[in-house]
Order: sequence, then C-alpha cells, then structure tokens
Amino acid sequence: MKKRWMVVPMLMLALAGCSGQSGSGKEDVNGENPSGDLSPLDKKTTVLIAEDGAASGAGFYIAEEKGYFDDYNIDVKFTKFANSDDMLPALAAGEVDIAGGVSTASFFNAIAQGIDVKIIADKGHYFDGASYFSFVLHPDLVNDVQDYSDLKGKRIAISSRNSVDEYIYAKMLEHAGLTEDDVETVIMSDFGNMLAAMGSDSIDAALQIEPLITQGEVEDLHVRFKDATDFAPKAQIAMVLGSPDFIDKDTDVSLRFMAAYLKGVRDYNDAFLKDEGKDEVIQIMTKHTALKDPALWEKVAVTGLDPNGGMFVEDIKAQYEMYQKNGATRGEFDFEKSVDTSVAEKAVELLGEYE
Repeated sequence: MKKRWMVVPMLMLALAGCSGQSGSGKEDVNGENPSGDLSPLDKKTTVLIAEDGAASGAGFYIAEEKGYFDDYNIDVKFTKFANSDDMLPALAAGEVDIAGGVSTASFFNAIAQGIDVKIIADKGHYFDGASYFSFVLHPDLVNDVQDYSDLKGKRIAISSRNSVDEYIYAKMLEHAGLTEDDVETVIMSDFGNMLAAMGSDSIDAALQIEPLITQGEVEDLHVRFKDATDFAPKAQIAMVLGSPDFIDKDTDVSLRFMAAYLKGVRDYNDAFLKDEGKDEVIQIMTKHTALKDPALWEKVAVTGLDPNGGMFVEDIKAQYEMYQKNGATRGEFDFEKSVDTSVAEKAVELLGEYE
C-alpha cells in the first residue's frame, strides 16, 4: 500500500493555485443551475492532484477522460512525489489541491504536529467477498491451512509496521485467535518481492495487493486465501485528501471537483458491479494504471470506491488507536478538525444518492 512519489517540479506547483475563481453566476442560492447540476466556473481553473497511477485513483481518471471535470471548466493535472512525507507539506501549503493517502502512524503524526490536511472522501475499501488487498497462501499449504487458525507457526509477510497493512494483519490474527507470538512475521516493503519470496519458499503467506494477487495466481506462485472481508469488512484502506484552502476557501471549485470525481466513481461502480460501460472504463484504467492487460481487469478483485464518497470513519479511528497502543503516535490527532465530509455530502445532495 505504500505510495511512491516523484518530487514535483516547481513549475507544476505554480499551476496549483485556484483561489479566487467563482461560479458562472447561473446558479441559485444553493449553487445549482436550473438543471439541478452545478454551472461551470467562469474561468478555467487548474486543480493539481498528487496521484501515482494507483487503481484507487479510478474516480479521477474516469472523470478526466469522460469530460466531467471539463464540464465544470476544471483542468486537472496529475503529479507524483517521491514519498508521502514530501506530499503532505505541499498539500497543507496549497501547492497541491488533492491527494490520495493511506493510514500510517507517520501520516497521523504529521497532521497532529501542524500539517493541516483534510480527509474528505473514500479512496479505497473492500468489496464484500472480493478484497483487492488480502492474504495469499503458498500453493503447497492449501491442504494444511484450511482456516485462519491454521496459520499458526507460519511465516507471514506484510509490507510495513504501524500502517494499515499491520492493522489488517492484526485484525486477521485476532479473528484467528492468534497473536504475533504464534507466527513468524516477515517485513517486506516491496509487494513484488513477496511474489519472489513465495516462489523461493521463503514465506508461507502474505498480505498482498492486486494486481499482484491475480498475477501470482496465474503464475502458480500462490493462491488467494479466503477474503479480508471475513475479518475487516469495513476497513478504510485509502482516503482522498484535500488542502485546507481548497476545501475551506475555494468552495466553488472544490464542490465541482467533488461532483465530477463522484460521477467518475459511479461510472466505475456501474462498470465493475453492474457490467455497464465496462469496456470503456477498463480502457481508461489501462491507460492510467500499471495494469495494462484488459483481460486481467476482468479477473482482478478491484478496489472498492464508495459512489457517495462515504468513509468508514470509525475504522480510521480504530487504526489510529492501534498506532497509539503501539507507542507510534506523537501528539493528539483531532478527528473533528481533520475529517471533513461536508464537500462530498453537498455533492451527493446535488447528484442524488447512488443506489
């Protein structure tokens, strides 16, 4: 789940500013035009998104390719950072407007110590029975390991400590009635290396991510082991983050951005849950992500994205509490201040609830 960013050029940062842009004046007092949607902005406005080609960015990619941002006169530009530690200060300073983030102790610590970032919408959760971030098992063990409790004594790889990865791992062990003393935990920061380690018999199981789960199955390196929704059905894996100025001051822009984003997410749900417009969405996903084989998109367990932007906030709190228990937090994280679902909620009021 770790993000890999490239340092953004200063020229690109200069494009991020979008304050002072107003709507077209065609809206009523609720910001709507007579059609019930939002009017486009008077002036084309650039929104800079820190995104690394992760599948969880589907809402951004689809909204861009299908012209939903253009409909509101928004020009989105994608940029990458070498790591999230560089990204958060840029987001807080308004040099980047939107980013994707995952839960780690360092993420919460940065915000607790003054890096002002807003958590605004869902960017990754589990579809029931089809988890995109779940456990895999060495093929030789399929007869011996029938349930989670059978993992006792096994070598299990996860990518990091004090992160959502460890949180999911801990939830699995709790469900199994095991503790870390009952297994051998192997930290492997690269998910690709987990494939190699499975192939060399160095590990018995791993918390793996798509499309590597499907790739490993195709290559007979591992088998999918049950499903993460067995023990963490409401886990919040990734989140959309917003800069404070973008959310609190550039409200005309941020509301339109969110409406376009949710339209993209709804098309994604239509494609993968209802099989509507799937070929077009898969084409967009192969363009923007590392998974370039359309056939594999028919096989992978895709990232869950809430079409109304809703998050499992209580689960985010539970993740933070685990980091606290581990002694990995510094300062106190203010959920009331940092979690702001108001923009997504307003966009849903305009678009209507997705069934």
